[in-house]
Amino acid sequence: MRGGYPGSLYPLNPFSSLRKKQRRLARENQGVIKAVASGTRQAVAECQHQFRDRRWNCPTQERMRGRRLFGRIVNTACRETAFLYAITSAAVTHAVSRSCSEGSVRSCACGYHHRQASGRDWQWGGCSDNIQFGYRFSRRFVDASERGMDMRYMMNIHNNEAGRRAVSSEMVRQCKCHGMSGSCAVKTCWMRLPSLRQVGDHLKGEFDGATRVRVSNAVQSVRRSRRRQRYNFQLQPLKQHHKPPTQSDLVYYEDSPNFCQKNQRLGFPGTVGRLCNDTSSGLDGCELMCCGRGYHTEIKEVLEHCECTFKWCCDVKCKVCRTKKVEHRCL
Repeated sequence: MRGGYPGSLYPLNPFSSLRKKQRRLARENQGVIKAVASGTRQAVAECQHQFRDRRWNCPTQERMRGRRLFGRIVNTACRETAFLYAITSAAVTHAVSRSCSEGSVRSCACGYHHRQASGRDWQWGGCSDNIQFGYRFSRRFVDASERGMDMRYMMNIHNNEAGRRAVSSEMVRQCKCHGMSGSCAVKTCWMRLPSLRQVGDHLKGEFDGATRVRVSNAVQSVRRSRRRQRYNFQLQPLKQHHKPPTQSDLVYYEDSPNFCQKNQRLGFPGTVGRLCNDTSSGLDGCELMCCGRGYHTEIKEVLEHCECTFKWCCDVKCKVCRTKKVEHRCL
């Protein structure tokens, strides 16, 4: 693979695996590298949450960082890789934008670009999350890891942009009342980022409806004028009767690997031993999760807190109860 890797934003040493442009951006924006590291950690957690009931559950490699964090799945141009790039770009955008409003990055502050005329019963105030700075920084920083002018480059750039748009398009107005006894005589409002969970839910929907694309004249267009065309190319769907993907859609051009069996080349453990739901007909169900191999059932005795009571003031006392827990695991 000639493009960059989302895992390259998650180093042990903040500057160890960054490219020259990324290091320069980090030096110019003191405090931002901490936000980037936080964002990429959140991206991993969100990916694992979104795919917790799928055969591919966004596994990471133990004690690995940088390019090897997600295993060699990122070498393929499948829809799982598309999601990894989008959620990483989105999480960096989210974390940097929020850090600006919190005063953690010296080169940015609160965002005021969304402000227009105040409403009849409210006025602008507070500190809006600075999505403008976060969006621009993420575009320069995350996309700087991409190299080459081929189809994979275009796929990565497109999915990075889709991740950023998933954050910026979901900004909401948040308000607070002021006045005697909660009268709300004055209401001030500011723009707030969506939660990363909301962004993850949105991108998971895009993953399910991702567009398979093909090589087109767009590759030549980008090669002729990289700077001007970098974000303006149009990827073509593999099937001509499908609509072209928008800038908010996820794209891919290779089939996903078979996630049923352990794959050493990809660093994927397979679904042997995975928990499954024997009453579900969905992707988390034992039939699909176990790929038809069957499953075994274990009954475990676990200790849990129970019959908790609140004691004034301020203590909670609980008993410890033994309960039986039924688990189904794939063969």
